[in-house]
Amino acid sequence: MTASNKLYRRIADAIAEAIESGAYKVGDRLPTERELAEQFGVSRPTLREAMIALEMLGMVEARHGLGIYVTGGSRPMTTSWDFEIGAFELIEARRLFEGEAAALAATTIDDEDLAELERLLALMTSQEEIKGEDADRDFHLLIARATGNGAIAATVENLWELRNRSPLARNILVRARGLGLEPRANEHRRVLDALRARDPVAARQAMRDHLERVIEHLLHATETEALQKAQQETTARRSAIAKRVAI
Repeated sequence: MTASNKLYRRIADAIAEAIESGAYKVGDRLPTERELAEQFGVSRPTLREAMIALEMLGMVEARHGLGIYVTGGSRPMTTSWDFEIGAFELIEARRLFEGEAAALAATTIDDEDLAELERLLALMTSQEEIKGEDADRDFHLLIARATGNGAIAATVENLWELRNRSPLARNILVRARGLGLEPRANEHRRVLDALRARDPVAARQAMRDHLERVIEHLLHATETEALQKAQQETTARRSAIAKRVAI
């Protein structure tokens, strides 16, 4: 699929064209995310991805409690739409593939791999952020390799690598990391327990539930980042006013 055929890209293009045509002017508030999602017939994650792409182009800004406002009348001439894969669509793909990988791994995994998953699970609670993230990645990749299917293992590994290759995915994940997105040890525990029980149905569901919660966290993170920014700006204004009053 080309960049122009991606769902979030089509939505972002349509909104950008409406802004450029004057249907929405700088300073105007766009319809709510719910209204836009209904208008275009897409999910909240897809709509959120489109809006963040427009934010990255400087065309809109989300203001917590107020809505999404137009801040630029046209797309920058020097900016391309080549944002590649978005974080939401990436995790939706992982939910599909890794859920099935976990189900298959439950029928093939050996005791050595289970012991290594236990070790990685312990590392996820490390106070060192890098160690925790690395352990999270290794946990998922080990399950894919435990299927004994090289194509599955390569697919899952590629999905993880796309996180770092896509500007849009990196943008969203950096926001989430700043608001506490971290390896979820209790959710990974459910996956490991299902694998140890050799229960493919439970393993599939535990993996899908885990990644669904990651999607929910990304939605929350991209909402609350605007709130934090607004709070910081309010605090700065109050501080400036207090200084002037003191003088």
